[in-house]
Amino acid sequence: MTDENLQQNYSTFAEKYDQLFDDNMYEAWLAFVKVHTTKGTILDLGGGAGRLAVLLAEDGYAVDVLDLSADMLTLAQRHAQAAKVDINLLQADMRDWSDWPKIYDTIISFADAFNYLPTLHDFKAALAQAAQHLNTGGQLLFDVITPYQVNELYQDYYYNNDDDADNIFMWTSYPGDSINSVDHDLKFFVYDEAIDGFKILREIHHEQTYDLIVYQQALEEAGFKDVQVMADFGIHSVNDETSRWFFKAVKI
Repeated sequence: MTDENLQQNYSTFAEKYDQLFDDNMYEAWLAFVKVHTTKGTILDLGGGAGRLAVLLAEDGYAVDVLDLSADMLTLAQRHAQAAKVDINLLQADMRDWSDWPKIYDTIISFADAFNYLPTLHDFKAALAQAAQHLNTGGQLLFDVITPYQVNELYQDYYYNNDDDADNIFMWTSYPGDSINSVDHDLKFFVYDEAIDGFKILREIHHEQTYDLIVYQQALEEAGFKDVQVMADFGIHSVNDETSRWFFKAVKI
């Protein structure tokens, strides 16, 4: 496969992956941010295709997006242009962006972005970078999937949307190699007129989570206080069957 074809495949995968998310999820994340912040500067850490950033910009926030994927940031720029809003884009690794000079009132990270970091050391590095780029009294808002989600809800998980001929997608989940981890086998089937058939675009996504106390201790070590943990986009308290924890923490 040529470099050009490889780049096109990754670009296509990013676009297909972006289409998977339910718009209602972005509206729910937007509502969560609005409840816990006032208008100001905000960074979407691991913000991907920028859909939440666009909603925030439309609501009056000054928004930047940081993501490692150039393809996702290209989509973010496209979404911002379509919505006629301005967002700044930064291609960087969330574990190390010390050279970025801006300091924010709020940093957010949703849609499992922290769960894609492979180790606890990596997660702590990302927290340290977030603390470095927040004003004193600034807030970090994020969510992560829970061990219950990984070990129970993703057990033998399978999803197939072959009812959409233009966007056939298969998702299978398997236990990961480490405790509280999961591997997602994602396949898109894309029709190619040149071969009069389908090409398979495939990625394996690894997610890692930890017990609640681990997250709380990591936040305190990174220089955060007043750590709150919620469920259901901040609507309910957490329990043993909470699938996603929502965090709010204040920079000391």
